[in-house]
Amino acid sequence: MARPRDDRQRDQLRPALEEIIDLGHPLVRLAREIDWGFLDRPFASVCTRGPGQPGLPTRLVAGLLILKHMHNLSDEVLCARWLENPYYQFFCGELSFCHNLPFDRSSLTHWRQRLGEEQLMALIQESLSVAHNTGALATGDLERVVVDTTVQPKAIAHPTDARLCHRALEKLVDLARRHHVPLRQSYRRVAKRAAIMVGCCTHAHQFKRARRALKFLHIRLGRVIRDIRRKIAGKEALQERFADLLALAVRVRLQDHRQRGRKIYALHAPEVECIGKGKARAPYEFGCKVVPVRGGAKRSRHGDVGTDKAGTSHLLVQRAVRAIGHCGFSSAEREPAFADLIAWTQEIHVPDGDHILGHVTKLGLRWTRTWDPRDPAAPK
Repeated sequence: MARPRDDRQRDQLRPALEEIIDLGHPLVRLAREIDWGFLDRPFASVCTRGPGQPGLPTRLVAGLLILKHMHNLSDEVLCARWLENPYYQFFCGELSFCHNLPFDRSSLTHWRQRLGEEQLMALIQESLSVAHNTGALATGDLERVVVDTTVQPKAIAHPTDARLCHRALEKLVDLARRHHVPLRQSYRRVAKRAAIMVGCCTHAHQFKRARRALKFLHIRLGRVIRDIRRKIAGKEALQERFADLLALAVRVRLQDHRQRGRKIYALHAPEVECIGKGKARAPYEFGCKVVPVRGGAKRSRHGDVGTDKAGTSHLLVQRAVRAIGHCGFSSAEREPAFADLIAWTQEIHVPDGDHILGHVTKLGLRWTRTWDPRDPAAPK
């Protein structure tokens, strides 16, 4: 795919959007405050130079992502509203009103898969910059921040051993077919029936039959793994292409639901962990442990620190923590997290994996330690 370029032109037979909309609308004012050129550089880096159709304009992609998260919309609803809302179209850089979508709905999925940490942090940087320039984020809101831990849930199906084995077998067979690797037998039909039998027998409390069907799945998955390894032996290109999926399939085949430690809960998101929440309505969740840092904190008369009233809490930075267990801070994580924040503010040294807008770190931030009353080292 070639680098994206914005070559949209005004339709001379249609009125311009600026002539039919209210220029004082919040979306119009926000669109004029955002530095779209700043977002163009990191977004263009995901596309390589060369032949091919240019990608969608950066302002269109970034605008759609911002609108999606501002109003909590699905891709289908976002496309429907974009088509009928002139303010959405102006926010995304259109010059004239469009009666047809200039993109396909699946383009949103493809762009989300291309974007990495650098591009997402650029969106956070620009949002903080706009908030500070417009007065929504004051210097006083950054004098005290709240460092919290929570679970970022991942939309995955409930993981079971039978489902994971069946999905691993299907993915290996599909990948072998795409790369023209002949298999002795695919076992797709019998593996599907065995996965169904595991669920039916477990529901009927016929656990011996369920274990027998699950063992059948493990054996067939092992046969497919060994068959692929024999067929791609000595072919470096194929070995590199199959390496990640084969490693995941081996882990899925060998893991057990009773084992402790790291396990695979989703083949498309191997980073997902099962993290305990300690709540009756959600004893555990499947996702990643994250550490969000929010501004606009205040201290109550009881000494507790929390976010200020609605509308003044701004996400400054968020870090993912690869940890197993409860979603709260552990004793081994509290001190490094606090040290990273001190280095971030005093030495303007961004912690590994985090990026924040440069001039925001020079606003005179002041960090004070908040003691957990359950901490033995907390002052009485």
